[in-house]
Amino acid sequence: MIRIFAALLLLIASPVLAQSPPAGITWQGDFSQGGLVQGRVQNPGAQPGLKLMLGQRRVPLGPNGEFVFGFGRDEPAEAVLIIERPDGRRSEHKLSIAPRSYDIQRIEGLPPAQVTPPPSVLDRIKRENAKIAEVRRRETPSLDFLGGWIWPADGPVSGVYGSQRILNGEPRQPHFGLDIAAPAGSPVRASTAGIVTLAEKDLYFTGGTVIIDHGQGINGAYSHLASVTVKVGQHVKQGEVIGTVGATGRATGPHLDWRVNWFDVRLDPQRLLPAR
Repeated sequence: MIRIFAALLLLIASPVLAQSPPAGITWQGDFSQGGLVQGRVQNPGAQPGLKLMLGQRRVPLGPNGEFVFGFGRDEPAEAVLIIERPDGRRSEHKLSIAPRSYDIQRIEGLPPAQVTPPPSVLDRIKRENAKIAEVRRRETPSLDFLGGWIWPADGPVSGVYGSQRILNGEPRQPHFGLDIAAPAGSPVRASTAGIVTLAEKDLYFTGGTVIIDHGQGINGAYSHLASVTVKVGQHVKQGEVIGTVGATGRATGPHLDWRVNWFDVRLDPQRLLPAR
């Protein structure tokens, strides 16, 4: 397990300069907006009750001290990792988070219905958003995310993390996923293993949608699917087909919108993937 974990840390290494971890901890990853960091507490058995906090959020620990955390699109320049030890000692470690620039696109003259959903669907949207939020709060001890990541669909990148549109002068929510353009009906595969926690064929915004729990708060969402071929509670392997590319929900053409979160912190999926 330790060898696999160390190999994975090398795979996700970022060009961002690594930061020295606190004593008794090893880590590697991407200390930038949208980045993911994985690490391990050394000799966790000798420190029962040790706690990690990233700001106000507790960081789950695996049976061998494994942990993972991430940073959002607009993460401030500094984050604080807090270590609370069993003997009552508490230490704070400042993390420098590299900023990123994002593409901003302005579009004017659109029909209002394309900018703001009609009032008749607002209750539906609220219910669906609440269901998704509940799934993303899920915390399981699984370490499936240690298996690394593969491209979930074949095709060119058509949309990137962090980009934002201003429609008719109104800023829209930034795009938090990776869009991969592909023909309708093309297979969509689980980027890494996990438990299916949501499998819906017709959500208002995202259409056919699958969310997979990869453990310790890491979850992946696959949207605009033409078909969904998995069920809630099913464990899927990395590379297993979970549906097909479509243009369901609010989409202008067939593509996969793939997103990765750490609880409700939205990460950049493309930074997890091997170059191709």
